Amino acid sequence: MNVPLTAWLLTIVALCVLVAIDVLFALDSIPAIYGVTQDPYIVFTVNAFALMGLRQLYFLIGGLLKKLVHLSYGLSIILGFIGVKLVLHALHESGVHVPEISIPFSLGFIVLVRAVTTATSLWASKKQRETSGETADERTSQQV
Repeated sequence: MNVPLTAWLLTIVALCVLVAIDVLFALDSIPAIYGVTQDPYIVFTVNAFALMGLRQLYFLIGGLLKKLVHLSYGLSIILGFIGVKLVLHALHESGVHVPEISIPFSLGFIVLVRAVTTATSLWASKKQRETSGETADERTSQQV
């Protein structure tokens, strides 16, 4: 089997790009993790698991995105909340008297937003399926 050197080099470059993307997404999640906890062990563990399973979860979520139509709205609300929490925490650490958001409240808010987003997405996709199903039935009856 005589494979040209350029094919091997392209394969190596493609694998390096995939690894770099995994590392980039894992590093991108560090501020979000610090929005939930300050424990370095948990932050390291979450990043390690993100590096190990991110690509597999991407394919799983890719298939679910057709059903979870409101997921982007929920994620933007969660990221906005974590950003506000990080700013308030930084102000609190600087000595400014601002309210501090607790970890149980943060986790509860995140779970609530994800649950509402999932429920409304499934409801909307079911409604859309029913509507498209009725139009297909109407087309069939009109053709006969």
